[in-house]
Amino acid sequence: MLPTAVIDFETTGISPACGDRATEVAIVLLEGGRVVDRFQSLMNAGVHVPAFITRLTGITNAMVAIAPTAAQVMHDASRFVGSAPLVAHNAAFDRRFWQAELAHAGLAAAQPFICTLLLSRRLYPLAPNHKLGSLVNYHRLPRTGQAHRALADAEMAAALLGQIKHDLRHRWGVAQPDHALLVALQRCAKPAVSGLLQRWAQTHSPRDCLAVPAIA
Repeated sequence: MLPTAVIDFETTGISPACGDRATEVAIVLLEGGRVVDRFQSLMNAGVHVPAFITRLTGITNAMVAIAPTAAQVMHDASRFVGSAPLVAHNAAFDRRFWQAELAHAGLAAAQPFICTLLLSRRLYPLAPNHKLGSLVNYHRLPRTGQAHRALADAEMAAALLGQIKHDLRHRWGVAQPDHALLVALQRCAKPAVSGLLQRWAQTHSPRDCLAVPAIA
């Protein structure tokens, strides 16, 4: 079974299409639901860190100035991940930066992404909201460090993924909530979630739901 890599970026803004770049990346490697390795690094992409980002993350221009180059960090991160599927909270954001930073480094991005935000919207409609910190509080998961730093957020997303898989087993009767189920579940329209999980628990086949349009 392939390991799973839970990733988080800190960045200078919200979109690489607008020139924003990553300032930090962290990856938590999971095997059998357990953390087996971690990767974390600040990265110097040669761009200015805005003051509001420093206030949010604590990452300063002085810190990134002495960090390894973004290209070096992304080569190391790509080797660390290997062929493992990636998981992130609000994966649309991290996927954009993963792909953009790999492209800057001359590398290709092929891994599929699982989004714990989309999964939580489908499984926990009664949560007050679906921000990572709110879901950590909702499930009483441990906080592992400063929010808006990559390693702490990656570890909390990994804990949330563990909670999701635990609940799929014990609340919805899915014996093996594997990567294929999570892909199907995050694509599934919210009204169809219960039927998908019932069918998966009984037959281990999500085929009937895969064609349902996604609802974010």
